[in-house]
Amino acid sequence: MKTRILEVSEEHIDENIIREAGRIIKEGGLVAFPTETVYGLGGNAFDPQSAKKIYAAKGRPSDNPLIVHIAESGDLYKVAAEVPEKAKKLSEELWPGPLTIILKKLPVVPKETTGGLDTVAVRLPSNRIARALIRASGTFIAAPSANRSGRPSTTRASHVAEDLDGQVEMILDGGGSAIGLESTIVDFTAEPPVILRPGYYNKKRIEEIIGPVEADAGLESDAAPKAPGMKYRHYAPKAEMTIVEGEGAAERIRELVREKEEQGKKAAVLCSEEHKDLYRQGFVFPLGGADNEEETARKLFDVLRKTDELGADVIYSEAFNTPNLGTAIMNRLQKAAGHRIINTEEVQE
Repeated sequence: MKTRILEVSEEHIDENIIREAGRIIKEGGLVAFPTETVYGLGGNAFDPQSAKKIYAAKGRPSDNPLIVHIAESGDLYKVAAEVPEKAKKLSEELWPGPLTIILKKLPVVPKETTGGLDTVAVRLPSNRIARALIRASGTFIAAPSANRSGRPSTTRASHVAEDLDGQVEMILDGGGSAIGLESTIVDFTAEPPVILRPGYYNKKRIEEIIGPVEADAGLESDAAPKAPGMKYRHYAPKAEMTIVEGEGAAERIRELVREKEEQGKKAAVLCSEEHKDLYRQGFVFPLGGADNEEETARKLFDVLRKTDELGADVIYSEAFNTPNLGTAIMNRLQKAAGHRIINTEEVQE
């Protein structure tokens, strides 16, 4: 299969390109497209064969649910059997945007799309290209992130091509993702609702709108995941990655980088903008300043892919416990690192 990459713009949407991409979706093909979070790998949400194609293209286990993307808020009632008042209130406040809600599904949504579950994950993206594509398809679009399973998510069309060239009919190149982290996922089949995946909207923001919610504490390894990214290894670069946190973290990272380079290995460092001058060895990637956590989020997956391009053998990352996006950023870092964490304060005890 030859993959076509076509440039599109939110400011001046090319209706001919969108119409062609919509036709591909409607007829059972796959199109990668931009959203405000990351790029999505889209197929017809109501077509079981499209779901199977998505899983095959990603190399993704079929019990990992896909998110159904809709174009209008009222479309929610075409896929969900029950919409609790809290879910309605939250979606009215935060849609369109980086929020996914989980509800009981209607029979029209095939279990191939929902990972075999009786629930459906639904999102209304704010990206105008994404919504135009959904409308042009004449259906709803099931879409996980447009990357090979386990790899860092894609925030640029070039990332998508790197992972999925020859696996999809078309990639819509809409430039870099505005947010760079996947959506917040809230499960409304539980009471109180549960945040299954942290994202741009944190627990505090959600509770301001609907009251108390819980944060998922983890998932049993033999349980069916209710949302993407809960069960399997995610966001991982090719290099072995470790997070170093606590007082003296920079000094410990410098020691580790020096040790690895003496062994002939290439090391990369992920750090804050303020700390970049503390590191003199290895590939140094400042992700953003303490007062600009949105930049950190936006650059994270891009930088992880750059470490692959440079052939890094090991990666050491500072912790980024920032006020609003810190939970989401650390969630991605911890999964990328396979939960390898060095706490310098524990080492010293």
